[in-house]
Amino acid sequence: MTLATRQLATTAGAIELSAVDLAVAAALVLVAGLVSVALRLQMEKRLALASVRTVVQLLAVGYILRFVFEHASGWLIVAAMVVMIAAAAFAAVGRSSRRVAGSTLLAFVTLVVTALATTLTVTAAVVGVEPWYKPQYVIPLLGMALGNGLTGISLCLDTLLESLSERRHVIEMELSHGATRWEAAREPIHNAVRRGMIPIINSMMVVGIVSLPGMMTGQILAGADPLEAVKYQIVVMFMIAGATSGACMLIALLLFKRLFNARHQLRVELIHKRRS
Repeated sequence: MTLATRQLATTAGAIELSAVDLAVAAALVLVAGLVSVALRLQMEKRLALASVRTVVQLLAVGYILRFVFEHASGWLIVAAMVVMIAAAAFAAVGRSSRRVAGSTLLAFVTLVVTALATTLTVTAAVVGVEPWYKPQYVIPLLGMALGNGLTGISLCLDTLLESLSERRHVIEMELSHGATRWEAAREPIHNAVRRGMIPIINSMMVVGIVSLPGMMTGQILAGADPLEAVKYQIVVMFMIAGATSGACMLIALLLFKRLFNARHQLRVELIHKRRS
């Protein structure tokens, strides 16, 4: 791309990137691979695989989003959102070292109630998108909410199931001495929810100081006013925080209902450790 072409693209928005530009960026990863070889870290194959997957997955998403944007309709957007939520639910459960039968469905319901609800609240009530299914807003915002929500669910799920399994005898002793199921499970639930919320809280503590979030950076690169980009990023951070905290709390409560019956008994036999 010539300098004149780049300047013309800059006036219209973001600078367009060519295949050569991407190759130069890939050289940065190549340097990391060479360092791995020199230090005998044996990470070069994983780094190469991760790089290839990054290119393939993002290009595939790019073509899919281009099709969705060009043929925007309510049903198509709903189908895309269902696929995104289902993929996030599988990823959330797949990252946990333990699982409960039906936990993928619980994660799916949790993400629908939290991530989808917060996204539609932002697009409809805050940004005022018309129509509500405008994919340029709904798809990216939902993706950010799901990405952080599934991390929170995964951490909460893993922590809670591990705690209930390893503290089984303590919990059953408390139940046998008259404690209710909530009294016996309260501490593990609190610890699990706290752990699930730590990543987003840490991100909020350092945003703008240590790191510039992707959405804000993208808007600035596209030529948006930095203050306007900041406003959008504030909305996004609050949306993500609401979705993630809600997801952690809801998945913990759903698991609580699944693992403790009405007779105040812990059904630890439902918890299965994932095979390595």
